[in-house]
Amino acid sequence: MKTICTITLVGVAFFSGLLHAQFGPTGTTTISVSVGSEASLRVDTATTTLTTAGTFANYTGTTNLTYRIRTSNPGGNGTITARVTTDFSPAGGPSVASPPTAGDVLEYTCTISAPGTACAGTQTASTAADTSVATFGADAASVSAGNSGSVAWTLTNDPVYDTGTYTAVVTFTIAAT
Repeated sequence: MKTICTITLVGVAFFSGLLHAQFGPTGTTTISVSVGSEASLRVDTATTTLTTAGTFANYTGTTNLTYRIRTSNPGGNGTITARVTTDFSPAGGPSVASPPTAGDVLEYTCTISAPGTACAGTQTASTAADTSVATFGADAASVSAGNSGSVAWTLTNDPVYDTGTYTAVVTFTIAAT
């Protein structure tokens, strides 16, 4: 019986030494991160005032944007779009959804810094659908501070508009995959 107790005590002493060996002056860990596609947008021009250069010349103005984007590789893409979410008001002036005269439009052209590609040509603003401002391909990455873009607006100056001040709201949306 004495022999069995000795063996048991030796075994306990051996295993307690192994358990204690997990502590030491240094240690390590492995850190893992999954980086996905992301996008964000800042509209830098809070109010874009459209002005005319002369008698019945179209109204023009520019909205500046800053974007940050990362698309996946392969197969990633991204977009910036615009939509008139609140048409001009009050009644009697310009309208995107129901222009008072055929041919009255709110149009725009785009500029965008790399890695984006600006919209092609002149776009007609809409209350019913998103319209293109910029597109991005796979593996697109902006700088940390953001990259620049702008939308140059043109609104028909129709003599049938009542005098007054009219406002509309345009919502820009950025997305990335």
